[in-house]
Amino acid sequence: MCARSSPPGNSIASPFNPRRNPAITAEDIARECAAAAADKKAEDVVVLDLRGISTFTDYYVICSGSSEPQIKAIAAEIQEQLREKFQTRPAAVDGFPVSQWVILDYLSVLVHIFAGDKRAYYALEDLWGDAPKLELEDRAVAGLERAEARG
Repeated sequence: MCARSSPPGNSIASPFNPRRNPAITAEDIARECAAAAADKKAEDVVVLDLRGISTFTDYYVICSGSSEPQIKAIAAEIQEQLREKFQTRPAAVDGFPVSQWVILDYLSVLVHIFAGDKRAYYALEDLWGDAPKLELEDRAVAGLERAEARG
């Protein structure tokens, strides 16, 4: 049964819709995605604020995994945390760990999980260089520190 056709009160998660729960913002979703990624030891976790320069999304969450199993684990953890905390699921999931790039589409937040070499190749941070970066909580900052230590 599709979540949209579920009876009221059903606990099936649906895609993030700020009109459904205005207390939850796209920034809340982006921050939780970054923290959940860091919980699975994602590296170089970055959140770009695209609100002033993009019409298709508000935030990019970009992170790296060092292996296919880790990329899969990061994607699964983000989906699980958002389902538990915000009762939401991605509108779409694209890519596979074997492709070294997975995208979770939460409409106002796009999460890009890369293998290191694919992240460098596509260089989303450079493409969106005008976007300010959000300051992240300790959980997400730990991912950035791990990447810098290896670098």
